[in-house]
Amino acid sequence: MHKLARQPKLGKLVGAVLASLLAAGNASAISLMQAYEAALNNDPTYLSALHDAQGGKEYANLGRSNLLPSVQASYSAAKNRADQITHLKQGDLPPDHPVYYSRSSSVTLRQPVFSLDAWARYKQGKAQTDYSDANYTGRLQEVMVRVSGAYVEALFANEQVRIIESQRAMYLEQKKVNDRMFAKGEGTKTDMLETQSKLDLAEAQLLEALDNQQVARATLGTLIGQDVTQLDELLPQFRIAPMPEGGFETWHKMALEHNPDLEAQTYAIEAAKQEVNKNRAGHTPRVDFVASYTKSNSDTLNTYNQDQTVRSIGVQINIPLYSGGAVSASTRQAAAGLAKARDELQIRTDKVMLDLRKQYTTVVSSVARIRALDQAVDSGQLLVKATEQSIKGGIRINLDLLNAQAQLNATYRDLAQARYNYLMSSLRLKSAAGVISIDDIREIGNYFH
Repeated sequence: MHKLARQPKLGKLVGAVLASLLAAGNASAISLMQAYEAALNNDPTYLSALHDAQGGKEYANLGRSNLLPSVQASYSAAKNRADQITHLKQGDLPPDHPVYYSRSSSVTLRQPVFSLDAWARYKQGKAQTDYSDANYTGRLQEVMVRVSGAYVEALFANEQVRIIESQRAMYLEQKKVNDRMFAKGEGTKTDMLETQSKLDLAEAQLLEALDNQQVARATLGTLIGQDVTQLDELLPQFRIAPMPEGGFETWHKMALEHNPDLEAQTYAIEAAKQEVNKNRAGHTPRVDFVASYTKSNSDTLNTYNQDQTVRSIGVQINIPLYSGGAVSASTRQAAAGLAKARDELQIRTDKVMLDLRKQYTTVVSSVARIRALDQAVDSGQLLVKATEQSIKGGIRINLDLLNAQAQLNATYRDLAQARYNYLMSSLRLKSAAGVISIDDIREIGNYFH
C-alpha cells in the first residue's frame, strides 16, 4: 500500500458540489403554479374536456324542453287556377276557370300534460349534465397530476445531470491527483486506469442524462405550450406532511364519496335508468293541451272569396297500440345498457381502490425511505472522508475512494428520487380520493423555489 501525502480533501469537494444540487433556482424559472396555469390554456387534452363539459351542460336544457310548451307558427300563400263545372238537374253550367289567391296563417301551442317519455327525458338530461360536470372535474384533477408529474420528472432529470456532472468533476480532480502522484513515483498505473475508467463511464452517463433531460423538458413543454429552460429547484429543507388520522380507511371513505370518476359513473347509471323508462313510455298514452289560432282567406275552392278565423282550445290524447315490437325490443336493449353501466361502476371502483392502495402504500414507504436515505447520505459523506484518511495511512487504495464517491452520488440520486416520489404519490393519493385541489398544487409548489 502506498501513501498519498498530498491527497486533496475530496470528501469536502463531494459535499460542496453536491450541496449545490439543491441551490436556489434562477429568477426566470417557471414555477409549478405557473406551469399548471399555462397548461389550463394550452393542454389539448384538458381543453377537449373543457369543451366537452360546456356542451354537456346543455343536456339539462334539452331534457327540460320536453316539459315546456312548444309554439309553432305557419304561413302559406299560393296562386290557384281551378277548373270548375257545376252540375244541375237542368244540365251542367259552362265550365268556370277561377284564378284566385289563397292565404293561411296559424299559431299553435302544445303543452304536455301527461307524458312519461317527456319526464324520463327531463331526468335523463339532468343526469347527463351531472355526468359531464363530474367527468370534467376528473379531467381537471388529472391535469393537475399530469403537469405536476411532468414538472417533477423534468426536475429529477436536472438532478441526474448535475449529480453526474459533479461526479465527473470529482473523477477529473482525482485523475489529476493520480497523474501528479504517478509523476512523483508515489502512485501506480493501476490508480490512473481505475480513475480513467470511472471518468469514461461518467461521460457516457452524462450524455444519456442530457438526452433524458431534453425529453423531460419537451414533455412538460407540450403540456404548457412553451419551451422549458429553467425550473424551480427542490428546497434543501424537505418536510414530510402528516397523514390524516384513520389510516387507509379514511382515504377509502373519501374516495367513495368524492372520486369524480365514481361520481360520474353513478350519474351514468341514472341516465341509463331513464333510458329504460323512456323506452317503456312507448306503451303509455300521452296527453297534451293544445291551443291554436288560424286565419285563412280562400283556403280552398269551397271557401273561395271567404275569410275565416278559427280559435281552438282543447286536449289531445295519443294512445300507442302496436309498433311491431319495437318498444319491447328497445326497452330490453336499454335494460341491458343499465346492467352494463352498473358493471362499469364496479370496474371503476375496483380500479380506483387499487390505485388508492398503491399510492397510500407508496407515501408511507417513501417516508421511511427518505429518512433512511438521509442517514445514508451522512454515512456516505463520512465514508468518503474516512477512506481519504485510510489512503493516507496506507490502509485503503484509490479504488476504494472511487467506489465510496460513486456510492455517495448514487445515494444523492436515490434520495432525490425518493423525495419526488413522495410528493407525487401524495398528490396521486389525493387525486384517487377525489379531494385534490389547486391548494395542493400550491402546497407542492412550496417545496420548490
